[in-house]
Amino acid sequence: MRNILWFDEITLSDIAQVGGKNSSLGEMVAHLSQAGVRVPGGFATTADAYRGFLASNGLDRRIKDALEHLDIEDVGELARVGAQIRAWIQDQPFPSELEQEIRQAYDRLIAEDPDPDSVTWAIRSSATAEDLPDASFAGQQETFLNIGGAENVIAAVHSVFASLYNDRAIAYRVHHGFAHHEVALSAGVQRMVRSDIGASGVIFTVDTETGFDRAVFITSAYGLGEAVVQGAVNPDEFYVYKPSLRAGRKAILSRALGEKAVAMRYASGRGLESSTVFEKVDPADRARFSITEAEVTELGRYAVAIEDHYGRPMDIEWARDGVDGQLYILQARPETVVSQNASQILRRFVLKERSEVLTTGRAIGQRIGTGPTKILRSVADMDRLQPGDVLVAEVTDPDWEPIMKRASGIITERGGRTCHAAIIARELGVPAVVGTSDATRTLTDGEPVTISCAEGDNGIVYAGTLRFEEEETYLDEMPEVPVKIMMNVGTPDQAFSFSQLPHRGVGLARLEFIINHQVGIHPRALLEHDSLPAALRQRVNEKITAFASPREYFVQRVVEGVATIAASFAPEPVIVRLSDFKTNEYANLIGGERYEPREENPMLGYRGASRYISEEFRECFEMECEALRVVREDMGLENVAIMVPFVRTVDEAKAVIDLMAQNGLRRGENGLKIMMMCELPSNALLADEFLEYFDGFSIGSNDMTQLVLGVDRDSDLVAHTFDERDPAVLKVLSTVIERCRAHGKYVGICGQGPSDHPDLAQWLVEQGIESVSLTPDTVVQTWLSLAAKS
Repeated sequence: MRNILWFDEITLSDIAQVGGKNSSLGEMVAHLSQAGVRVPGGFATTADAYRGFLASNGLDRRIKDALEHLDIEDVGELARVGAQIRAWIQDQPFPSELEQEIRQAYDRLIAEDPDPDSVTWAIRSSATAEDLPDASFAGQQETFLNIGGAENVIAAVHSVFASLYNDRAIAYRVHHGFAHHEVALSAGVQRMVRSDIGASGVIFTVDTETGFDRAVFITSAYGLGEAVVQGAVNPDEFYVYKPSLRAGRKAILSRALGEKAVAMRYASGRGLESSTVFEKVDPADRARFSITEAEVTELGRYAVAIEDHYGRPMDIEWARDGVDGQLYILQARPETVVSQNASQILRRFVLKERSEVLTTGRAIGQRIGTGPTKILRSVADMDRLQPGDVLVAEVTDPDWEPIMKRASGIITERGGRTCHAAIIARELGVPAVVGTSDATRTLTDGEPVTISCAEGDNGIVYAGTLRFEEEETYLDEMPEVPVKIMMNVGTPDQAFSFSQLPHRGVGLARLEFIINHQVGIHPRALLEHDSLPAALRQRVNEKITAFASPREYFVQRVVEGVATIAASFAPEPVIVRLSDFKTNEYANLIGGERYEPREENPMLGYRGASRYISEEFRECFEMECEALRVVREDMGLENVAIMVPFVRTVDEAKAVIDLMAQNGLRRGENGLKIMMMCELPSNALLADEFLEYFDGFSIGSNDMTQLVLGVDRDSDLVAHTFDERDPAVLKVLSTVIERCRAHGKYVGICGQGPSDHPDLAQWLVEQGIESVSLTPDTVVQTWLSLAAKS
């Protein structure tokens, strides 16, 4: 029997002796250092040491008797019994042999450390039933940070041992069917990384909301990572694309600037009670990303190496040392929620009505829930929460776990998508909106609300009880269809989710939606940033502050939007339509009114190809081209095809193709396909001539119908005559399909018509159309309808 094991002699086979967390640390020290993954060294006490400690003086029997008849639903009794057991453990001295071995191990660490006078230690709990593939036990036992001196280390180990009987840990084991006496505890003593003056966070090697497994999700904030795990801070967030990482290419799909209002720092003391404090972060630092693009990429590489070694999705904690500037991995454990939900049944929640938005935050769980709010100010209020209530709190931490399963939804003011509250909400299968900043002030205790986490990254709290449905799609039962069914995807934040639907790619990704959603500023206002009026320049600066320049802001945000959609659907094609704002729509962007003329009929005005080749807009268009070139060439997402909208004349077609080539988007080079949006009668009448410049057509049925019938589609007065199935429209569509097929070129349709009218979709198939691109909510229904008629 051994009381102490060093990390470099531990592997995953030692989980019964040192628990999941410490066995994983040893595994990484032994096997991943050659891959460049840095893990701070240290040692762990063993399960034998823990059981020997409890067996002395019959403490283990007293604990078993105290828990035998405990009803964990009685929160008061749970608190009383838990406190009694922890007091017993704290009051019982360590066996002399165990204490002596801890002191000797500590002396060896100090002797080997290059900075023995100031080095401190993290004392982490590692239960033998922790970090298993089907139960995370995240945060159930205690961790103590910035502990210095042998006496403080021993005291922290003692407290870690006692924390196996925290109220939350007792309840968690009962909920997951673990016998208390069968679980032992190991205390890991690990060198502290100076992230108190650096940064830290959490990594998941699978998207925590959708299960999308080709992206690494990274969170980051200043200071010690415990603040991120606790949910005390809203961190920066990054997605990194694994295939691009493996190929050594640019790989960041997206980045979101977090509030990062506070940071957990070292306190002056190095004992259990005064080792860390929260400090406010300087506003200038809050406005910047807490780690660089190079560091995001390096963390992504670490994550891929760790996942490859373990052969499964992983949940990882990391830190950047503010002294040596290096990145370190502190923990790695199996991801236990979305990776366990792999199924051939796709479940989607759909909200059927809307009401007043009360607050918003980060969406957790892709579900919808309803119930009366219950605002809890502290853990002492837990008894107030009744089954079916919506739990509202400033922050929820592991101490709340005993009653969280009662909630129909959870709303917090602080925390990101990797905080402990978010992890538990996913395990419990309830929707949560975290990081609202104002929930306890804007919501009223007892008011009915609807929590919607099914509308993308943004979690929305609506007033009242709203109708919603849960849709099920049996993916293994989808029949063959005689046409490629693609999707129209507007914004990137739902791309991971939509990619789980049956599909053959994206037939329409609207760049103007990405610009509106990701950029929000008129491109000329960015190009002319230095000459803007002071008030307007300040509005622009508030959005671009985390980027090196106004131009980089535009290009990078467009890159991220397009890349996220392209990565989600790869290797299937993603057809990205160049921006097709009208003047009145561009005017709504920040600074837009300064540059956009007023037109009587913007629908027929300054838009599409005419805009791109004009002197006034050409430089703006060149930024779009640069972004698309980065996505295809630098990131390797060559499944991106490009579509040019609203091309009035053949001369315009030639001019825009030439301009794109001048900006690195040469048709046919590296497999680049350039399509044309076929949406004008002139496109149909001169189809042969237009097809000389393009690889095919995608029919825009909305504009085509409007222009064939002479109907303003935005006018209620004549809306009844707008119908894509009108014989005149059908004759035009038939002609377009026939000419594309005659030239052996692509022809699809991405307008709203087939989504609204299944009979039109069937007619298009009969005409020989190659693909039908639909809104995501109609994909399954149309797929089954077409299959039934084939």
